[in-house]
Amino acid sequence: MKRLALSLALVAAPLPLLAQPAPALPTLNLEQETAVRCGAAFAIVASEQARGSVVAAKWPALGDRGREFFVRTGARLMDETGATRPQVQALFARAAMNLRADPASLPGRLESLRDPCLGLLQLAIPAR
Repeated sequence: MKRLALSLALVAAPLPLLAQPAPALPTLNLEQETAVRCGAAFAIVASEQARGSVVAAKWPALGDRGREFFVRTGARLMDETGATRPQVQALFARAAMNLRADPASLPGRLESLRDPCLGLLQLAIPAR
């Protein structure tokens, strides 16, 4: 029922409302871009771990620490760049799409990110 109401609202919305461009994404420095890429990798790996996929077998369990890294990175990006929550979500989504662009290369991409991202995770949120 909610989907129907949303669909009707979109159909009834004025055309200019539907044609508005997405907000521009902030330009990130190398450190910020790396944190976003690692946050996206952690989200993908945690998802793969929850499904029992072998893609994430070489990674430690990321559950709470990975989620905390993701949240802290998003908050830091909003503070440092003035980005809105939707813009930060779009940055993470773009990074995840880039990582998943070629499903056949996903394991290799994740493997190449494992050591640097786990090092960044340890610096940001030390293991207990």
